Amino acid sequence: MQFKGTVEIKAPRAQVWGFLMDPNQVGGCGPGVESIEVVDADHFKAKAKVGVGFISARFVVDMTVAERNEPDQAVLKAHGQAPGSAVDATADMRLSGPEAGPTTMDWSADVTISGTLASVGARMVEGTANKMIGQTFDCIRARLEAG
Repeated sequence: MQFKGTVEIKAPRAQVWGFLMDPNQVGGCGPGVESIEVVDADHFKAKAKVGVGFISARFVVDMTVAERNEPDQAVLKAHGQAPGSAVDATADMRLSGPEAGPTTMDWSADVTISGTLASVGARMVEGTANKMIGQTFDCIRARLEAG
């Protein structure tokens, strides 16, 4: 599944970059995220509970910052496992706009889901994913624009 979009954040680019590269800050905006463990500057683990239709699963996700071109672009890779399901994702984000803001974030993600969650059907999974992505970006925008 492919996802992509553009988000405008009324904050300086360096501030947006700092927030997005801090797993403890950005992790708090992920729906269902229960915990974040920072392994090192480029690796962290997250635990999250995700529900799609009648199926609910608790995922353990290993995330890696595969590329970092501060403060303009980053590539993240993730592999998550839950009993009977797995997810793999590669996400790319690019920040642009004046240094003082507003900052435009163009992002894309390529996501592969297998197992029980995949059996629910692509349309339902995509709908849930789009809802969760929207909630995440609403939270990021609200936190950055508030302070």
